[in-house]
Amino acid sequence: MATPTTAPYGAPAPAPAPGGAGDPAAAPAPRRMRRGFGLIGPRRQPHELSPEQFEALALPIGDDGVVIGIGARDQPAVLGLHRPTPFNILLVGGLWTAQVIGLRAVATGARVTVETGRRQMWTALTQAANGGHESITLHDVGRVPPQGASIGSPVLVIRDAGMRPPRGRVSSAPWQSVLTLLPYLSPVAPRLMENADLVGIQRVSPDEATQVGKIMGLPTTDVESLSTLPDGVTLWCNRRSRLYVATHPTDVETGLLGGPRRMD
Repeated sequence: MATPTTAPYGAPAPAPAPGGAGDPAAAPAPRRMRRGFGLIGPRRQPHELSPEQFEALALPIGDDGVVIGIGARDQPAVLGLHRPTPFNILLVGGLWTAQVIGLRAVATGARVTVETGRRQMWTALTQAANGGHESITLHDVGRVPPQGASIGSPVLVIRDAGMRPPRGRVSSAPWQSVLTLLPYLSPVAPRLMENADLVGIQRVSPDEATQVGKIMGLPTTDVESLSTLPDGVTLWCNRRSRLYVATHPTDVETGLLGGPRRMD
């Protein structure tokens, strides 16, 4: 049997014969190895961007979630509903917008639980969205059972409980967001705004706009615009930022819900 031409692992390699194929003078030196990382590659300048170039890397949407319309610069506005932390939303606006958000949440794989005193307004949407699955469930006010939300089964609870919604039995939790719908401002609105992580305001009266502006710290231009917003436009805000969003329905949504409207 021929003698092996390579040394066993860990043993020193035999010295090459002078003038042979392994002679350093007869062949280029082998590329140096880096332990565990292979051969050293060619040297190039690192890829760097100046701060002015960062904006060019921005994605059209900023987070995973539900596309609720078009925002600034005609870019999709995304509402990040599915979070590992509790998330409370207050929408002062029409039922149409809340239903579009619920329908689009189902499209992302979430379960939607509706707490409502007007089942007849949700029945057609629920039947169309479920398709043999309980993607949207309806419950009377104060009778929402525990939902068992998880990262694999996130939940959106929509509270459509009138102008003075009672404290809900089911609150926001990890992977379970709560959206409370108010048709107009009411005596409980200031408390709900204070506790909300995000507030959506649709067209309201000038007096209501002034009240919203004081609570949310809005500039005068935004306060004045709130009484003139078109149907389907919402000012989404917190105390750090604000964004006007226009919600345009798809053909399927128009067939189920009709066009955008502030009044129900």
